[in-house]
Amino acid sequence: MLVIGNVLVSDELIDNCFCCDLKACCGECCVEGDTGAPLEPEEIGDLEDNYPVFSQYMSDEGRELVEKNGTFDYDMEGQFVTPLLNNTEECAYVYYESGIAKCAIEKAFLNGEIDFRKPISCHLYPIRIKKLPDYDALNYHRWFVCEDAYQLGEEMKLPVYRFLKEPLIRKYGDDWYELLESEVRKRR
Repeated sequence: MLVIGNVLVSDELIDNCFCCDLKACCGECCVEGDTGAPLEPEEIGDLEDNYPVFSQYMSDEGRELVEKNGTFDYDMEGQFVTPLLNNTEECAYVYYESGIAKCAIEKAFLNGEIDFRKPISCHLYPIRIKKLPDYDALNYHRWFVCEDAYQLGEEMKLPVYRFLKEPLIRKYGDDWYELLESEVRKRR
């Protein structure tokens, strides 16, 4: 494990490879699971402020759910998560493009309509953050829906932390990422 500032980085993020393969998995991570994606408390405001813009890309069922229950939900531990459609495991913010589940929030961001890309937990996946009293612990979440991503990552020789460079910088900053790269180089 590496310690970079107040972040504990699992060796698995350095030693394992990963590269999303949306054509193979069809965005299954957005439609599978027993709870919505984790949300940072400050992201609630981002969702509420930007909902009028990105909601145009959501399904009718997703919009109805959010308009009835709000832009977030709680998991069994009382943590903020994205809402799931009733009787399914699908995120309320999903829309489909050519049979692939995609994020309505990210679509609005990529179209230049909002400045909030999507929840950081989604952007960082397959990294999951565990909040500890003095640290964030970054762990590699393995899930059957990502089997093709493990294989593609290996073929490309793309470590998890490099695949997720952009969201890691979004979360912790350029200087932090440079320190991570430097520590990884020292280990090798």
